[in-house]
Amino acid sequence: MMLRRGFILFLPRLVGLLVVACCSVSIVYMLACTPKGDKQQLALPRAHSPTVKEGYEAILQEREEQHRNYIISLKKQIAQLKAELQGRGELLKNVQDQYPDPLDIRLDHSNPEKAQTNLLAFLHSQIDKAEVHSGVKLSTEYAAVPFESFTLQKVYQLETGLTRHPEEKPVRKDKRDELAEVIELAVGSLNNPEGDSNAKHRVYTASDFVEGIYRTEKDKGTLYELTFKGDTKHQFKKIVLFRPFGPVMKVKTENVNMADTLINVIVPLAKRASKFRQFMQNFRWVSIPDGRIHLTVVYFGKEQVNEVKLILENTSKSANFKNFTFIQLNEEFSRGKGLDIGARFWKGNNVVLFFCDVDIYFTAEFLNSCRLNTQPG
Repeated sequence: MMLRRGFILFLPRLVGLLVVACCSVSIVYMLACTPKGDKQQLALPRAHSPTVKEGYEAILQEREEQHRNYIISLKKQIAQLKAELQGRGELLKNVQDQYPDPLDIRLDHSNPEKAQTNLLAFLHSQIDKAEVHSGVKLSTEYAAVPFESFTLQKVYQLETGLTRHPEEKPVRKDKRDELAEVIELAVGSLNNPEGDSNAKHRVYTASDFVEGIYRTEKDKGTLYELTFKGDTKHQFKKIVLFRPFGPVMKVKTENVNMADTLINVIVPLAKRASKFRQFMQNFRWVSIPDGRIHLTVVYFGKEQVNEVKLILENTSKSANFKNFTFIQLNEEFSRGKGLDIGARFWKGNNVVLFFCDVDIYFTAEFLNSCRLNTQPG
């Protein structure tokens, strides 16, 4: 009984000792046998540790090795790119040797003057190919590239057809910037004429610009013809520019005198006396003061003919206007025949023919456009 009682009293102590021993063994095992992580990080040494210098040197040496390997990799990539570039250059040279340029236009960067000369030769060849100095023969009228007209504020386009309102509203920013650049270059060219630099010349500004026309030939470039006010009322300055898919180049500058350019307005008419009266009101205030207008009226039939003659006579007396011709045909109305007879009836010198309907309203500026955008033949 005594042994049993002593064993029972000793048992809790034994269990406590076993628990303490197990904990101690666990702590020692965790300190000694904890596995390292996948990415071992270098811990910074303590400041007062005897190995602080060696630790920093080891870290710096490892970083230096990493940068050295990266530089070696970049050098290999650069060498590969140089080899590929050299191969492409040799291939291009072989192609040029096999298919030489008929104009022998190449950019030789070792000789800048020759490269500039060759470039100018190419640009001038583009001008010669385009319809700048002379026209070309086309198979049909549909092959013709139409011109578009523009002023400082408006662009009149023809590519969409003759619509009721061909004015572009609003003008696209890229087109507006392009035309503004062309006008600026034209003004600069007019203010710096070739020849005697000491002679006094008129100073042009953008406000002297009257109108211009332009069109783009898709394989050659864009042609611009700009008209500016001249020194007198009936004189103008016309400048032609060309953009051969490169810098804008001046082609020519010429003086245009329209003082003696006569316009023959041909109007075929049948009845419609009230419309003719409105037409003559506009004609009196716009065309007669111009002084270089002839009116040809080709009248079909007898109905209202006396009323039409009376309108012409009254206008002639009140405005002292004698430059008109009245032709009467006793047949059914035909616009085409009336225009043809009116054109053939003219026996004077060279004249601009303007085929006009009785309900058309035009301005004095339009008469200038007729003269500036036509030529004999």
